[in-house]
Amino acid sequence: MTDFHGIFPYLVSPVEPLTGKIKEDVLRQLVSDLIAKGVHGLSPLGSTGEFAYLTQAQREEIVRIVVDETAGRVPVVPGVSAFSTEEAIEQAQRYEVLGVDGIVLMLQAYFALPPTAIVRYFRMVASAFHRPIVIYTNPGLLGVDITPAMINTLSEVPNIQYVKDASPNTGRLLTTMNLVEGRIKVFSASAHIPLVVLQMGGVGWMSGPACIFPEESVYLYELARSGDWNTAWDVQRRMWRANEVFQKYSLAACIKAGLQLQGYDVGPALLPQEPLPDQAIHEIRHVIDYITGIHKGSRKAWTA
Repeated sequence: MTDFHGIFPYLVSPVEPLTGKIKEDVLRQLVSDLIAKGVHGLSPLGSTGEFAYLTQAQREEIVRIVVDETAGRVPVVPGVSAFSTEEAIEQAQRYEVLGVDGIVLMLQAYFALPPTAIVRYFRMVASAFHRPIVIYTNPGLLGVDITPAMINTLSEVPNIQYVKDASPNTGRLLTTMNLVEGRIKVFSASAHIPLVVLQMGGVGWMSGPACIFPEESVYLYELARSGDWNTAWDVQRRMWRANEVFQKYSLAACIKAGLQLQGYDVGPALLPQEPLPDQAIHEIRHVIDYITGIHKGSRKAWTA
C-alpha cells in the first residue's frame, strides 16, 4: 500500500457562485502548482474544502479533476464524511473507482453515539474500501470524538493506517502513539504546532495553510526530517503567524482569500458562510507577504 508522509495540502473547492459549477481550470492549476512546489500528497474535501457545503455531485467532480490532474505524481486522499454508515461507504467506493489512493474518513453525528457505534462505523467503511484510511477526529466541528482508546482498537484493522487528530489537546497525540505502538501513524492538524507533532514522531502535516505556503511547509518538513531542529523552530515560529491570523476568522475563507491574493480565482467561501471583512483580507495579505517574502528572498533569511 502507498506510504503517506510529508505535506498534504487540504485543497479548497473552487465553485462558481451562481451556477455551482466547479472551476476546473483553477483547480487543475492549483493542483499542478502545488505538486511542482514539492508537496507529498493532496487532500480534497477536507474542512478547507468546505465539504459540508457541497453536493455529492460536486464532491465527485472535484475528486475526478484532482485525480486526473495529479496523474499519479502524488497520492490523492479525499475526505469522506457522512452521518450514515451507508452513505460513507457509498462515497468511499465511488472515490475508489475514480482512482484515489486513500481517504480521510470522518464521522458526523446528530444523535449521541456510544464508542461501540463509532468504532463500528469506521470498521464497516474500512471493510468496504481497499486502500489506506486516515481517521480524522475533530469533535468541535463534527460532533463526535474518536478517542485514543478507540483509535487503538481500530489500529487492528489492516487498512486503517493513519490518524489526524484536530482536538485541541496535543498530549492526546502522544497518548495515541503510546497506545498504538506504531500500528497507526500520526499526521499533524493545523490545530497543533506541526513541528511539535513531527518531533513526537508524526509523519507529516495535512494542512489548509499549505495551499498558500507549499514551499515553506515542505521546507519545514525537510528540516524536521534532517534533524535540524534549531533552524526548524526558527521557521515554525515565523510560519505560526499565519495560524494566528487564520484562527481569528474562518479557516476555509482565509485560505480562499489567500489564494485569491496569489492569483487563483477560487471564488468566495461557499454559502451560507459570510465574506471576510476587509480587515481580515488586510491581515492575510500582510502575513503572506511576510512569510513568502522571507522564503523567496533566501532560506537563510528565515533564521536571520
